[in-house]
Amino acid sequence: MTEKLTSFKPSLSLFDATMIVAGSMIGSGIFIVSADITRNVGSAGWLIAVWVITGFMTLIAALSYGELSAMFPKAGGQYVYLKESYNPLVGFLYGWSLFAVIQTGTIAAVGVAFSKFAAYLIPALSEDNKLLKFQTGLDACHQPVFFSISAAQVVSILLITLLTYTNTRGVKGGKWIQNVFTSTKLISLFGLIIAGLIMFKPEIWHANFTNAWTATKTSLKDACNASAGFTVAGITGTALLGGIAAAMVGSVFSSDAWNNVTFIAGEIKNPKKNIGLSLFLGTLMVTVVYVCANLVYVAVLPMDAIAHADKDRVAVAASNVLFGNIGTYVIAVMIMISTFGCNNGLILAGARVYNTMAKDGLFFKKAATLNKNAVPGFALWIQCLVAALLCLSGKYGDLLDMISFVVVMFYALTIAGIFILRKKMPDAERPYKAFGYPVLPALYILMAVSFCILLIVFKPAFTWPGFIIVLIGIP
Repeated sequence: MTEKLTSFKPSLSLFDATMIVAGSMIGSGIFIVSADITRNVGSAGWLIAVWVITGFMTLIAALSYGELSAMFPKAGGQYVYLKESYNPLVGFLYGWSLFAVIQTGTIAAVGVAFSKFAAYLIPALSEDNKLLKFQTGLDACHQPVFFSISAAQVVSILLITLLTYTNTRGVKGGKWIQNVFTSTKLISLFGLIIAGLIMFKPEIWHANFTNAWTATKTSLKDACNASAGFTVAGITGTALLGGIAAAMVGSVFSSDAWNNVTFIAGEIKNPKKNIGLSLFLGTLMVTVVYVCANLVYVAVLPMDAIAHADKDRVAVAASNVLFGNIGTYVIAVMIMISTFGCNNGLILAGARVYNTMAKDGLFFKKAATLNKNAVPGFALWIQCLVAALLCLSGKYGDLLDMISFVVVMFYALTIAGIFILRKKMPDAERPYKAFGYPVLPALYILMAVSFCILLIVFKPAFTWPGFIIVLIGIP
């Protein structure tokens, strides 16, 4: 009979926790999303500004979470903070959103990114290699719509299943994968940045920064005809704020999942100290890497080449300039390493939230138990199942766009919880207090709310569907 355990074993050091923060943040986004950001803001200055703003918000949030993690050093993280600050319903709606799309959708998207870039090395794994295909109707442009399953989707499911299995064998295996792959991708990214600085192209840098703060927006002339070409329009005032908010959808996605380390608090040594410190070290390191990587892009590629990179693969275009034709394979291997490590961190952390919810009677009862290896095996496998279904649906990208709004909204609610808990539990032990309180937490809330309002106004398609996904959790 399989032994069932009820408590986690603290076995993760500060280094392990920092690698989980950094590794969960760095997936495929930094290699791709700068193309869409550039199409929304159109200039070197604003491209870098979007990444700096996102990094600043992430750092403030991480420093603020330190207080909450020290107050509640147990598995569940953000779910626990929301439940304690507000009520079980708010906590559950976050956990439900995490299970329905935030965590599982990210796992699916990162898994498919791994497969897409593996296809550079093994073409048969391409998303263009359809293993199953049949027509399901017509779209708004009267073009046929097909349901298909590609080799890339199958490989992504196999990857997710392999990492889930590895994590059911105990936290040590997952820790080893995380440390090795996160260290490797950080070294690789620093290598790319150093190469970019060495092979800096002054004429391109000068051209890109001549009108660094002249924002423009690029769009297709005819949405039903990709060959119709692009229009470029200048944007100012309120429209510029809308463009920045739309651009930040990509940078926020690329910088998300930094809070995953709070989900596994029960397995971290000295959590009251090490969670807050790992949040700061991990987010600072990744923010510096992201900003520097984008400086490399604008140092070697014209803005038009960034905006219209083939399939948005900006890093591939930059690497081709730096390393020649072999650059494509350099980036492909980097992204495979990056996404493999990223998905391991996401899979490891997410199941701990469902385990804590189940203990509170708010999730499948079986998810409350640990297997003989002291990990939530059932929670890991149901997370794997939902992620696999999202891989097959092909809709994970749409769902992630819709939920970006909700992710930031929950971050704002969580940080507002610091103010609530200061009044609600004034005498509670706080080994660490939010840095810059009340100014910096209030500033984050203001920036996050502004981001959400701008998305409601300028990108309603990104907001209301996300609300609906959250509200479905109420019944």
